[in-house]
Amino acid sequence: MRKILPLVTTAVTLAAAPAMAQTYDWTGAYGGVELGYADVDRSPGGSDEGFIGGFIAGYDYDLGNNFVIGAGLDFDFADINNGGLEVEQIFRAKVRAGYAIGPGLIYATGGYAWANTDNSGSDNGYVIGGGYEHRVTQNFSVGAEILYHDFNSFNNSGSDLEATTVQLRGAFRF
Repeated sequence: MRKILPLVTTAVTLAAAPAMAQTYDWTGAYGGVELGYADVDRSPGGSDEGFIGGFIAGYDYDLGNNFVIGAGLDFDFADINNGGLEVEQIFRAKVRAGYAIGPGLIYATGGYAWANTDNSGSDNGYVIGGGYEHRVTQNFSVGAEILYHDFNSFNNSGSDLEATTVQLRGAFRF
């Protein structure tokens, strides 16, 4: 009689390729919108608060090693009446420097600010602050920013104007 040997098969298993960590290159232009809250104080004078919102645009450069620098422009509309001083618009030209952590960027910012009022003219000042931006996709980010604005002797009136803004931002990144 003939012997039948059992057929031995070896299953080959392929290991799944490790998932690649998604890296975000922050270099490039962006544009979007922002909406938030502003508290305006006048000294001597009073204080008032209200909504503020507008448009943002800028450019970031990824230096590598998680460091990012950039420059941006913001133009906001407001309707905040501070004891007869009606703040209507705020423009900012800012630089920022930050540290990327995965899809997030924490940063400090500062620069030039201009405020326009309905009845007391306009004036130049400065702005400083910070924020956090999070990449939802490679081309869209959301974030929040808090800024302090200072306008010393607004339009030579003898009244100092200070404003603090807190805004949510959404940007399309090119």
